[in-house]
Amino acid sequence: MIELAFSILASDFAHLADEVKAAERGGGSIVHVDVMDGHFVPNITFGPPMVQALRPVTNLPLDCHLMIENPDEYIPAFAEAGADLISVHQEVCRHLHRTLQLIADHGALPGVVLNPATPVDTLIEVLPMVHYVLIMSVNPGFGGQKFIPFAVEKIAYLAEIRKKMGLNFRIEVDGGVAHDTVASVVQAGADMLVAGSAVFSKGKTEQNARKLLKLANAAAPDKKARKV
Repeated sequence: MIELAFSILASDFAHLADEVKAAERGGGSIVHVDVMDGHFVPNITFGPPMVQALRPVTNLPLDCHLMIENPDEYIPAFAEAGADLISVHQEVCRHLHRTLQLIADHGALPGVVLNPATPVDTLIEVLPMVHYVLIMSVNPGFGGQKFIPFAVEKIAYLAEIRKKMGLNFRIEVDGGVAHDTVASVVQAGADMLVAGSAVFSKGKTEQNARKLLKLANAAAPDKKARKV
């Protein structure tokens, strides 16, 4: 079984609590929060207050994807606000090992993110200390973008490295994950699926989440559930 991390960036903010509950009823098991600063990516979204507001709404893990410069300055605030998982981009961390340790020191599960053009091999040294690796299958900054096909090869390569190193970190994929792409990323080795537009669309959040998960589970090479 694969886990669905539904991205609230695509939700109806006026009815956010209802949207989260609907996605959860549809099988979503992680709330994905896209944090953008207008510098590292060309958009501005949420900060720690949003995480703090979400915390009473759901018991699901809050997965904060920090698409920001200088993440070390904000990690403590996100952890204090209630983030359970925090991921940072390899591209902005001058001292990646230190930043990942900072996340762990604040009680959150550390993750690292790779943009489409960043090679997987840049992470070899830190893989033993991460809970998950997020492969971007679009260039970060906006929801609703088209899936970049070569991301499937990166996922498969990362899954191969995970096996060779005897590690058990999760592989998350974010960007363009929808009904026509979900099977390929699952078959490549992804086990945490970030989906926004494919879930929060046409007023059928619960049904959309359930359908996406059904397609993902049908494509999964390993039927055993892996929980956060």
